Amino acid sequence: MGIVLGITGGIAAGKTTVTDMFRELGAETISADDVAREVMVPGAPVIDELVERFGRSIIKPDGSIDRSALAEIAFKNPEDLTALNDITHPPIIAIIEARIKEFRSRSDKRDVLAVEIPLLIECNLMGLVDKVIVVAAEQETQLIRLTTRGFSYDEALRRVAAQLPTSEKFHYADEVVWTDVSLEDTRRQVERVWKLAQSCDE
Repeated sequence: MGIVLGITGGIAAGKTTVTDMFRELGAETISADDVAREVMVPGAPVIDELVERFGRSIIKPDGSIDRSALAEIAFKNPEDLTALNDITHPPIIAIIEARIKEFRSRSDKRDVLAVEIPLLIECNLMGLVDKVIVVAAEQETQLIRLTTRGFSYDEALRRVAAQLPTSEKFHYADEVVWTDVSLEDTRRQVERVWKLAQSCDE
C-alpha cells in the first residue's frame, strides 16, 4: 500500500523545498496549493462562491482568481479567512483524498507519497496520512523569507499569526525537519526521514 507522508508547517517554513527533496529521492508528490489552483480555474463553481463572498475585485481579466488580491482581503479579517477556507477546502480535500486513495490502490510497501498540506493539522486531516512531517523554521526566519518575497513586515506577521503556532504542530509530528539551516543540513534530515519511511512496515 505504500506510505503517505503529510508535509506541513507554517508559511515560509520551507515545505515546498522539503517536498521537492522527497521527490528527488523518488517519492510521488501532491501539493495542496497546486490542487487549489485546479479548483479555481475560470468557470469553476468555487469562483462563483468566492465572487459572491468577496466581490469581483478578486477576478483577473482572464476570469481567473487574483490570488494575491484574495489573500490580501482574507488575511486582514479572521471572518473572511474562515469564509475563504469554508469555500475552498472541501473541493481541495476531496481531490487530495481521491489521489491518496488511488496511490494506495496501486503502490507497494516501499513506495512513498509526500503530500504537502499547509493546514493538515488545522483541518484535522492527519487521518489521511501515515506520518506527519512538520517542516519548521524560527519565526524570524519565516518573516525574513516573507519580506524577501515582497510582503511588508506587518503583513508577514499577520500571515504567520493566522496559522497554528509551530510549537503546537510539534505535538502532532512524527518527524520534524528544520530548514533554517543549510540546504545540505535540511537534505540530510529529509534523507533520514526517507530511510525511515522506506523501512516502515506499515
